[in-house]
Amino acid sequence: MSQNNFRMYMNGKWVEGRGNRRTLIDPSTGSALAEVAEASSEQVHEAVLAAKIAFETTEWPVNAKLRVALLYKLADLLEASAEEFAQVESRNTGKPIRESRLDIMDSVTCIRYYANLVESRDVWQKEMEDGTTSRIHEEPIGVCALIVPWNFPLLLGIWKLAPALAAGNTIVFKPSEITPLSFIKLAALIEEAGMPDGVFNLVLGDGAAVGQPLVSHESVNKVSFTGGAETGRRIYQECAKTLKRVSLELGGKSPLIIFEDADVEIAVDWALFGAFFNQGQVCVASSRILVHNELEQEFLKRLSDRLAHIRIGKPLEEATEMGPVISLDHLKKIEQYIQLGISEGATLFTGGTRIQGEDGYYITPAVFTDVNQEMRIVQEEIFGPVITVQSFHDEEEAIALANGTKYGLAAGILSQDIERANRVANRVQAGTIWINGYHTPHVETAWGGFKQSGIGRELGPYGLAAFTEPKHINMNSQLQKVGWYSAT
Repeated sequence: MSQNNFRMYMNGKWVEGRGNRRTLIDPSTGSALAEVAEASSEQVHEAVLAAKIAFETTEWPVNAKLRVALLYKLADLLEASAEEFAQVESRNTGKPIRESRLDIMDSVTCIRYYANLVESRDVWQKEMEDGTTSRIHEEPIGVCALIVPWNFPLLLGIWKLAPALAAGNTIVFKPSEITPLSFIKLAALIEEAGMPDGVFNLVLGDGAAVGQPLVSHESVNKVSFTGGAETGRRIYQECAKTLKRVSLELGGKSPLIIFEDADVEIAVDWALFGAFFNQGQVCVASSRILVHNELEQEFLKRLSDRLAHIRIGKPLEEATEMGPVISLDHLKKIEQYIQLGISEGATLFTGGTRIQGEDGYYITPAVFTDVNQEMRIVQEEIFGPVITVQSFHDEEEAIALANGTKYGLAAGILSQDIERANRVANRVQAGTIWINGYHTPHVETAWGGFKQSGIGRELGPYGLAAFTEPKHINMNSQLQKVGWYSAT
């Protein structure tokens, strides 16, 4: 990374933060990785003001060709430096390098998708029955505050940034305070691409010092947040004060339903991928495994065998399949949930112990059995490599268990009976449901949740619509009298 490694980008300039200084920690070693200077509340205001002026005075909101060209250029620049970004992402988050590479290429795909979507979309227009013509313009909202978590710093940021920019908005972006490095690096590419000053602004800091003044700022028109449910509720309440537009993706407690006709070895393969990808630190992680009672014992045996061979190691080693969790505090939180599960009466079937001899934040994947629906380890998002296994007897019980939490982000169904799988999918309350698969987001489709998993959708045309205001223009080609009231 360049000399701008750990600085903020505001109004087309690299600036030093005037707020707190934060030491970033390498999760694989527990040692210092970098130090960043975070924004003061005054700098948050400056960033919002820069975005507001850019929206009101530059051609960015009205020149779609400019936006499309810059997005394509940004995608090309990111693709050309993909390995550098992957290395930065793995060092900052602890995720295995092969996962970081996937994140970077998915980010490139997302940017190009929204450039193409804006380039190819048409204005809706119709001749009405009264002889007038109606058309719908989808216009940018204004200044958008984008706030993302630490588990997929670049990818989740791009899911917001690409459609927001494509629609013509101006941005104040706040990454997680503990994983800002890939977006600092992206800001350098945005500068190289030639983005007009003030269109993209990067501020660093935590929720209290930076997020709160950003969300509450009177000149912010839209807030898009991905993160914890409690923080999401506070943001929702704050946005309601000024009727800001808001999108929230707040996590889940997603089930993977395994029916009796599923191949057990394949089911275990998908369960491992669904539950432990990115160390289980994924909003859609299949942390609740619901398996038909006829398969339960064989499933558990094969699951235990496979878990014993997962390669846990340093993120940058090519053979690593699972890295450390994000921080010491998060490791302690996971361990507290494991102890809670034991105290609630669940059986810790395997795993759940720190790996000795490692300086980083490593823990073996934990599997709980003998659980019931009321247990907190079943109901609450742990956000780590911890799963519960419950058995069911029939389709109705599987659906009831799947729907039996406050969340509704995702679900998976494994069965050779596709008719049954589709029938169950239609009744499971979740925003994304995979049949005989798991985890893959498709940029052309919708992403978001039911119930307390959030409000709104990202990706696909829905993601672009989330950053636009539809304007209806109705035109009568001739100026005529209304004739509604009697003439005097």
